[in-house]
Amino acid sequence: METDVIVPIMGIMLTIIITLGFFIMIVYLRKFQNIERMSIIEKGLSPEMFKKEAEPTTVRWALLLIGVGIGFLMGYWLDRTFDMEETGYFSMLFIFGGIGLGLAYLHEEKRSKNNKS
Repeated sequence: METDVIVPIMGIMLTIIITLGFFIMIVYLRKFQNIERMSIIEKGLSPEMFKKEAEPTTVRWALLLIGVGIGFLMGYWLDRTFDMEETGYFSMLFIFGGIGLGLAYLHEEKRSKNNKS
């Protein structure tokens, strides 16, 4: 009887505590990052070193998700054709997801070589 009451209360409390903890962690990380930047600027270093180059993560994610989609299709085909069940899905997801990440790496390398020349 007691567990019927405790489980929903703990679920709600944990959700609130995790959300607050995440929010407080982000606030403190930003605060310490700002303090670090201000101390470097006070020492006379250039604030330009804080600017990051935009990483082409869009292409990486697109190729990864395309690979995962093709992996699902191939897993479905293996399941229907050879009755492989979960094995086909997981293996094809990892294989085609890895191929997608490999293609993204090759694309980024080619792009960085073109930017250097």
